[in-house]
Amino acid sequence: MSANSFDARSSLQVGDESYEIFKLSAVEGSERLPYSLKVLLENLLRTEDGANITADHIRALGNWDQNAEPSQEIQFTPARVIMQDFTGVPCVVDLATMREAVKELGGDPAKINPLAPAELVIDHSVIADKFGTKDAFTQNVEIEYGRNKERYQFLRWGQTAFDEFKVVPPGTGIVHQVNIEHLARTIMVRGGQAYPDTCVGTDSHTTMVNGLGVLGWGVGGIEAEAAMLGQPVSMLIPRVVGFKLNGQLPAGATATDLVLTITEMLRKHGVVGKFVEFYGAGVTAIPLANRATIGNMSPEFGSTCAIFPIDAETINYLKLTGRDEQQLALVEAYAKAQGLWHDPSHEPVYSEYLELDLATVVPSIAGPKRPQDRVILAEAAAKFAEALPSYAAQASKPTAVTAPDGTSYEIDNGAVVIASITSCTNTSNPSVMLGAALLAKKAVEKGLHVKPWVKTTLAPGSKVVMDYYEKAGLLPYMEKLGFNLVGYGCVTCIGNSGPLPEEVSAAVNESDLAVVSVLSGNRNFEGRINPDVKMNYLASPPLVVAYALAGNMNVDITRDSLGKDADGNDVFLADIWPTELEIEQTVAGSIDQDMFAKDYADVFAGDHRWQSLPIPTGNTFEWDTESTYVRKPPYFEGMAKTPSPVNDIAGARVLAKLGDSVTTDHISPAGNIKAGTPAAQYLTEHGVDKRDFNSYGSRRGNHEVMIRGTFANIRLRNQIAPGTEGGYTRDFTQADAPVAFIYDAAQNYQAAGTPLVVLAGKEYGSGSSRDWAAKGTALLGVKAVIAESYERIHRSNLIGMGVLPLQFPAGQSADSLGLTGEETFSFTGVTELNESRTPKTVKVKAVAADGKSVEFDAVVRIDTPGEADYYRNGGILQYVLRSLIG
Repeated sequence: MSANSFDARSSLQVGDESYEIFKLSAVEGSERLPYSLKVLLENLLRTEDGANITADHIRALGNWDQNAEPSQEIQFTPARVIMQDFTGVPCVVDLATMREAVKELGGDPAKINPLAPAELVIDHSVIADKFGTKDAFTQNVEIEYGRNKERYQFLRWGQTAFDEFKVVPPGTGIVHQVNIEHLARTIMVRGGQAYPDTCVGTDSHTTMVNGLGVLGWGVGGIEAEAAMLGQPVSMLIPRVVGFKLNGQLPAGATATDLVLTITEMLRKHGVVGKFVEFYGAGVTAIPLANRATIGNMSPEFGSTCAIFPIDAETINYLKLTGRDEQQLALVEAYAKAQGLWHDPSHEPVYSEYLELDLATVVPSIAGPKRPQDRVILAEAAAKFAEALPSYAAQASKPTAVTAPDGTSYEIDNGAVVIASITSCTNTSNPSVMLGAALLAKKAVEKGLHVKPWVKTTLAPGSKVVMDYYEKAGLLPYMEKLGFNLVGYGCVTCIGNSGPLPEEVSAAVNESDLAVVSVLSGNRNFEGRINPDVKMNYLASPPLVVAYALAGNMNVDITRDSLGKDADGNDVFLADIWPTELEIEQTVAGSIDQDMFAKDYADVFAGDHRWQSLPIPTGNTFEWDTESTYVRKPPYFEGMAKTPSPVNDIAGARVLAKLGDSVTTDHISPAGNIKAGTPAAQYLTEHGVDKRDFNSYGSRRGNHEVMIRGTFANIRLRNQIAPGTEGGYTRDFTQADAPVAFIYDAAQNYQAAGTPLVVLAGKEYGSGSSRDWAAKGTALLGVKAVIAESYERIHRSNLIGMGVLPLQFPAGQSADSLGLTGEETFSFTGVTELNESRTPKTVKVKAVAADGKSVEFDAVVRIDTPGEADYYRNGGILQYVLRSLIG
């Protein structure tokens, strides 16, 4: 119950239903706030308890100073939690383990239950093993169930054991598309109250739901677990960037081009840790699917969220996707009553302002290694040639390849070996999906073919996509070019592109070719997509098809021929690019409400495979000691009811010295498990054949596998072990400090009682919100990280696992301070945290082997009192567990 200090409790009548609401107008200053802060204000009014959330917090938000740097902490209580299976499995593993820990400490295991609705979509496990055939989808699903049976049994048990926890089974769709098409409420109804739908998700692209006016963002699995258990998310009232949109997109420009332009602008402006909010007359010209695409890219420009307010377009989309009439009426009535309805003529107060004329957007792609690196399409071939020397040791000669059917061809640097329409960035968007299919139709009619070395895959975000492809009569053309359905899920984006054909892989590795993937998802990071592929480009679905036809990044697809027609004439991109009118008419004629109603009618039930999985019963899980997928983690072993005092850190060694832009992909185990690695050795010792190693993501419910894969990315460059790539370090417990696997060295350090530290550059931990990047770091024995700057979620996750995030003094770095990583480190002043205050800095002393030392004051990046509580308890889960018992 809210303390209701502002007498904000009221009622709203919508049709025959009456709802309790908390009026924003009760708080002075609320009308001038940006949309996103109004949502936070309502959250505080409704959850005011006089202790964690007080009248002063509410007043502070009402009196928001748009020019101030964030300093006021508030507690945000998300309405719900959304998860995908890679990050969701550890959440359920931890909940199951917490039930046992509560029992051991004399508490009630049933207390460990989601207190906020939690929904998990299994979408990250399907691998494109089979492709280019009509039965590829069926075969891949069968393989998926075979590989992941133990995990899926565990999740089915969770679905029955926990209240308020629902699972969308495999083969249904991508979490973010299922979220916008079905799970998102926009306005939530619960216990007779109506309030804005808000969510946190265990995937950084949770922000896709911002397109529907839902305030939400990605958090680590650790924070998500706490939110599920009723813990508010501690945050500072942010700065809000107002992004004004004017005009309309020109012909030939897609939603992808728009989002890459916005990403570049916001990256340049600097929005890390800020809210971004779109407003202005141009907003009304942006279809909901395009808004969702823009929201989806929020992690790529670094903002916490990228939100569009509720308007008529929101209602139209909710109606199209099958939400009931009462819900539609409620969303509109509530938004208008609370001042949350977008008024293009009203300009809220913002901290910073940007503006874009949509008419200036031009066709673009991004790459070759980051989604924020926009390349104008007309310059793509030239920019590729500029980047190539960084990836290819020398100019290669074309390499001959003989296919299984006896045909032969040659591939060279720049060959597009993967062309994949995949993941949530674009596959939620009918205009670009149907644009790709229309381009395919024209290409087939002209007699064009995809080059034989290109692995083509189609992985839409929901079943609705295949419904409208079929209704539009366009599926045969996609299939003719090899874009057959391989699965509904993340697939290529998550690194589940599957192996290249053996003959292609052999040629690439034999000649050390710098080959390319072109994908419609925004995870085009180094080492992410496929171990054989060095360069990765993000492109709209129509351009994915175009590059499959061109077959090489050296082709300037805006000017060069893509192939020849039946009469031997050159065919250019302009000849097959669909017009705006064609796309609009196809969208209007092929998508209807019935499709969504049919595909989501029984979305949690699953098919016969899901329903026939045998599961244990009971409210605590029966752990299988032989399982290599799901194991009970050690987080609560030996845990007392009260935390031990925080200690300073002495005698620490450097596990890794890293450069700038080290992503969570570099840190966290991701992709397939390679033979010869510590994780592979562990699986082999446990009787797993190499062909069944599967991916790290599929095994993230087993901490033993995940620790061994932490810092093991094939593209990681640890400067302590120069000349190596991958999970290597120097082991200073041994004479001469030999190069060793990071896992093996960490085990030796733990045996010797030596704490560990990581040194890093700028933007440490950027990319996806991976809880295992923090969990693995902690379990390897790392006690502190010193970086030049952090990505928001990873910094928070480190604290959530009891690791101290520190920052070099402004303008300083490991190199400028002369640190090699061979020193022994000590940290003093950490113990101030025992006195319920967080020190601004701690004293760091690094002593080299010759006795010379470097001293500096590192900035403590524990940014809120809530984070300090987590750190004092050894982590967020320990804090929650003690709170529940207390």
